[in-house]
Amino acid sequence: MFSLNTKKIIFVGGKGGVGKTTISSAIALQQAELGRKVLLISTDPAHSLADAFDQPIGDSKARVAAGVDALEIDPDREVDAHIERVMRTMKRFSKPDMFPEIERQMRLTQQSPGAQEAALLERIARIIDEEPEHYDVIIFDTAPTGHTLRLLSLPEAMAAWTQGLLKQSQKAKQLEGVLEHLSPKAGKDITNPMADPTQHETATMDDRTAEITETLLRRQRLFHRIRHVLTDPQQTGLVFVLTPEKLPILETTRAVAALKSEHLPIAGLVINRNLPDLIDSDFFAQRRQQESIYREEIENTFADLPRVYLPLFPTDLHGLAALQKVCAELPSD
Repeated sequence: MFSLNTKKIIFVGGKGGVGKTTISSAIALQQAELGRKVLLISTDPAHSLADAFDQPIGDSKARVAAGVDALEIDPDREVDAHIERVMRTMKRFSKPDMFPEIERQMRLTQQSPGAQEAALLERIARIIDEEPEHYDVIIFDTAPTGHTLRLLSLPEAMAAWTQGLLKQSQKAKQLEGVLEHLSPKAGKDITNPMADPTQHETATMDDRTAEITETLLRRQRLFHRIRHVLTDPQQTGLVFVLTPEKLPILETTRAVAALKSEHLPIAGLVINRNLPDLIDSDFFAQRRQQESIYREEIENTFADLPRVYLPLFPTDLHGLAALQKVCAELPSD
């Protein structure tokens, strides 16, 4: 068994179609029953939180149960907002006749591979950094496993990228100083004939460089903070959902190995949709026999991880009453 009762950040991941959203929702209800204030977030473009709770949920917080707020992040909206922020910053340091080209380049960037993930990471990073002031625990219902791995490994990569930009900015500043020293001085300020005509321009360049550097440093500090939170087992726990079938087991095996190599804390596994012991047909008897083989494989492969087995329910699970049934099957301590 595993406990999530002290975690501040919980990621629920796994192969598509194994029931991540249902498990995420049940964990949220369980934590709320313990008196914790919960924020449940879907980062999967194919959102299904609204279906699980059987009520509308959008890209702003909605109360879905006592003590539980939920939202579904819109990746396209995040890209638009991210591009708009970058474009505003670029225009501040550019001449008006460059604006059309800036806008054209930004439109191209908007369609580039990875744009959604980069924008999504920015939003998740801000949530992890800011929302713990308002919530006891934040639960992320993530996209399928491959997306989750890229998402969780990006903070370190983006911090390195930011450091590279800072070095380039410092080199550019040094080059400006060299060029200024080599350039002949020409012309004098009418109000001050002895003034250096490049003084005002240099101050503007220094201000621009300082502002860009500070912006990059803020991003770098943010991603370092997030990396620290994600790798801290006292604060963060990753839960993987799978079913007792070959493909989910294989994908979870690869995911667990990759996450361990990144030093990300795995709280445990939820093995979903296990057939009941009482079965009354040859068909289900064969399914049960096959399932027992896969359950043994799960026990051997993931012997070092806590495991929880949930039953296959007779009906679809949507709405608060159905989610409460799943919540009741989760370990409480």
